[in-house]
Amino acid sequence: MSTLSPTAGPATVLPRVPGWAHRAAAAVLWVNLPSAAWRVAVVLGVPLGLGESEYDAMLLPGWGLLILPLLSLAQEGLAWLTYGLVRPWGEVWPRWIPYLGGRPVPVLAAVVPAALGAVACTVYGVLLVWTTLHSQMDVEPWGQWLVNLCYLPLVAWGPLLGAVTVHYYRRRTRG
Repeated sequence: MSTLSPTAGPATVLPRVPGWAHRAAAAVLWVNLPSAAWRVAVVLGVPLGLGESEYDAMLLPGWGLLILPLLSLAQEGLAWLTYGLVRPWGEVWPRWIPYLGGRPVPVLAAVVPAALGAVACTVYGVLLVWTTLHSQMDVEPWGQWLVNLCYLPLVAWGPLLGAVTVHYYRRRTRG
């Protein structure tokens, strides 16, 4: 979709977002879904092969009943922000936002948090692999496989976000 450049006059049109960038942004939503769903399954009491000490570590029962779903919602909300880097609402503030609605989103206002997020997600992904390989969880073998299956896709979040962020910056600053 072509839109007007917020940094230039109305005659300047931004290049279209290529398919790979749309797919990468959508992939961020999908790589976050399994771990978010796993946490919700824990809260709902679905048997996941976890030992009692793992439930204690997640504050279940107790605050974990609130924290785990909120963490899943926050995770998916942040993943949705990646999608804004390839959608018009990432270039122009939606009209319903007071004082900003209809105005261009400053490039750095989107790029700086996205770049920091890409670095944070990449570091998190590396630490996730490291701790998973070296953890001594109280979990059945099939439950460990399930945890790994649900959390391993998160390793791709940082690189995908990084690629979409670089594309957004280049597309928005091209003159």
